[in-house]
Amino acid sequence: MRDVISQYRIDKEPYYRVVSDEVAVYEAAYSARMPMMLKGPTGCGKTRFIEYMAWKLNRPLITVACNEDMTASDLVGRFLLDANGTRWQDGPLAIAARFGAICYLDEIVEARQDTTVVIHPLTDNRRVLPLEKTSELVHAHPDFQLVISYNPGYQSVMKDLKQSTKQRFGALDFDYPEHAIEEEIVSHETGISTQDAQKLVSIAKMARKLKGHGLDEGISTRMLIYAANLIARGVDSQRACRVALVSPITDDSDMRDALDTAVATFFGKSAAQ
Repeated sequence: MRDVISQYRIDKEPYYRVVSDEVAVYEAAYSARMPMMLKGPTGCGKTRFIEYMAWKLNRPLITVACNEDMTASDLVGRFLLDANGTRWQDGPLAIAARFGAICYLDEIVEARQDTTVVIHPLTDNRRVLPLEKTSELVHAHPDFQLVISYNPGYQSVMKDLKQSTKQRFGALDFDYPEHAIEEEIVSHETGISTQDAQKLVSIAKMARKLKGHGLDEGISTRMLIYAANLIARGVDSQRACRVALVSPITDDSDMRDALDTAVATFFGKSAAQ
């Protein structure tokens, strides 16, 4: 099983630009094995942060992309049939608990509430995971920690975390970085010029003001990196912005025109194609 857990180790330092005291606070939380919630909009760096912290703490990281079809068995495990009959296979949460990994449940609000309740016994002083199908009680390894991410912008009556879940976690708030830091991130990740990075970030700042006024979400740092990667590979800057920034976030023609105008403000003639 050592080989099973070793595949989740991060050998190379991920690039993460520290913004405030989030690294020090998380290190303190991990030392207490406090379950943590990373809150913030999509694409602002939550996943990169936890990857960086797993590397820094030298802990395996098991990431689960939550979705509405995910069942409790997808997390804890299930019986499988093979040539020798039936055998039990641990799910990602059980593997992390047994062997002391950090288990990261990404966008947990997407999972069904009847699925997320299975994490509750791991988030209090018990630190156990009941496997009802095998009648086993897994006691979490001393190095195990549970981390979830949560986008408050998506919360609704149907998609929100129960208070009984939220109150089991400490929380770190994330947002898109301030202008100069975001420019640094985009330029570092893609190799484009500082000037082009400044233009992309300026477009994003304008678009984010439209959230709730025609846009469900603003342009994320991740999307800026996508656009910058296209530019770095020779795609016309305006075309790159249309492909990576405008088209993915809206199908409304008026909103696209408004975003194209923002692109044209920084990159020249109209980007509409």
